[in-house]
Amino acid sequence: MLPNLEIGQIVNTFGIKGMVKVKPFTDDIKRFDELKTICVEKNSNKTEYEVEEVKYHKDMVLIKFKGIDKVEQAENLRNSYLTISRNSVEELEEGRYYIVDLLGLEVYTDEEILLGTLEDIFNTGSNDIYVVKNEKGKQILLPAIQDVIKQIDIENKKIIAHLLPGLI
Repeated sequence: MLPNLEIGQIVNTFGIKGMVKVKPFTDDIKRFDELKTICVEKNSNKTEYEVEEVKYHKDMVLIKFKGIDKVEQAENLRNSYLTISRNSVEELEEGRYYIVDLLGLEVYTDEEILLGTLEDIFNTGSNDIYVVKNEKGKQILLPAIQDVIKQIDIENKKIIAHLLPGLI
């Protein structure tokens, strides 16, 4: 069974009527408009909530959950992660991947030398950076650009990278 997808983190409350402010983990925050229910996970506790209302403020998503009607109730959800079932997500176009599917893949050079395992991905604004950690714990940062990332094979849990001069 595939894991749920993290779609955001509750970072604060908003107003006095139980709304929460969410930092979205998606490049298209309007996807929140389509959600009917969201699972809120905190300290390995999972609770599914019905979405009552979604608004947007700057680059944040404001969500009102059914049954959360006071700021004190919303405060209890702070620092929780929002997840949705894999069955409710849309298929991505070719060449795009969910981060959860990439983490843990082994990264090899195009000369078949193992660089390590993909540990993290962060966005710089212009492109993603893949954080690869080898067996000694050393990190290698690879820009997720076509010149470097040559192939992603989810099925075989493998990424092929071309090392440009100066990358390592």
